[in-house]
Amino acid sequence: MIKIFRVVQQGDSFTVQSQKAEGGMTTKCNIVLQEFGGKFENQYTGVMLGNLALNKYVQGDLVVAALRFTTREYNGATYQDILITDIAKLN
Repeated sequence: MIKIFRVVQQGDSFTVQSQKAEGGMTTKCNIVLQEFGGKFENQYTGVMLGNLALNKYVQGDLVVAALRFTTREYNGATYQDILITDIAKLN
């Protein structure tokens, strides 16, 4: 899904282990995005990895972002993950 969002908040970047990354480590950052249109629009908590996680956004920034939704099963429960695959600031 590619949409325009408003940044609600962004956490600090931190390093995590990754089997896919060269060197076995990658940068990770959590971000909360809200669909453009008003304060009652849908919000999504997603993860940015690698170089995307180094970008800094502040509350209220308008961005266009591509989100990838996946599910995984763990101990009999199903969880949804949202990965930000691309993001760019508009304002």
